[in-house]
Amino acid sequence: MITYRGLPGPVISDYLTREASEARYAPGVGFHISRIDMVANTGTYIDSPFHRYAAGVDLAGLELDSVAAVPGVVVRAAARDDRAIGRDAFGSAAVAGRAVLVETGWDAHWNSDEYYEGYPFLTADAASYLVDAGAKVVGIDSLNIDDDQDGQRPVHSALLEAGIPVVEHLCNLAELPDTGFAFFAVPVAVKGMGSFPVRAFALLDQ
Repeated sequence: MITYRGLPGPVISDYLTREASEARYAPGVGFHISRIDMVANTGTYIDSPFHRYAAGVDLAGLELDSVAAVPGVVVRAAARDDRAIGRDAFGSAAVAGRAVLVETGWDAHWNSDEYYEGYPFLTADAASYLVDAGAKVVGIDSLNIDDDQDGQRPVHSALLEAGIPVVEHLCNLAELPDTGFAFFAVPVAVKGMGSFPVRAFALLDQ
């Protein structure tokens, strides 16, 4: 699938099939080795500070406690009058030290042409609030946490400068409770890379 217009979709293929591998092993023994060629910003992915800043922390430098088992809070922004989601949307939500996940409902358009047009995003003021309030990681179920018509990319810039990873293209946030869960979005630890797909999920508190 194409995640973001202008970026190529992934190419997934066999590097070694089971049948071809059997010549290397004992009779009846085979292994499958896959190959994937893709840009880092594919599917649901995380941005580390290095994505925006050359001196920022890369994927390998992310602390696990910033992307794994992070206490989460869902901010409901599906019922809105505007594409732009400002600081008022966060109300009295406790965001300090938390994974702040913004549910816009835009994931209903996932993998469709509508997904790319008119999507919701955070404002620079909302990003400033999240930085000041001490959010640990911020995610959104939309095409981009910024308005892609704004070349300044103020939300990425503010969050990543503050060392707050960003997770985009989340899905199914409506199924989560407002609080009472731990959020995971762990990428592979590759040096010199700023973004990578993650299998984002939550574990509900018992």
